[in-house]
Amino acid sequence: MYLAKEKKQEIFENHGRLKSKGDTGSAESQIALFTFRINHLTEHLKQNKKDHSTRLGLLRLVGKRRSLLDYLAKKDIERYRAIIAELGIRK
Repeated sequence: MYLAKEKKQEIFENHGRLKSKGDTGSAESQIALFTFRINHLTEHLKQNKKDHSTRLGLLRLVGKRRSLLDYLAKKDIERYRAIIAELGIRK
């Protein structure tokens, strides 16, 4: 599997709001996890151009991440700007 338990914990520890392995629910940690998965699927689709089911899954993930980013922008603009800069996501 491309995303092991240790890798998830590392993502949560590096990008989560509380900077702990157990911080799985914060918007920042979920956005970081979605970004990792989006990057992985993007690389897969570069090699497998006709994989339409993966493309659909990718679009759903992008939509989920966008809605979380919109929520974070409304809730706390500084946290939004920090996660955008940290992950290198376009606005």
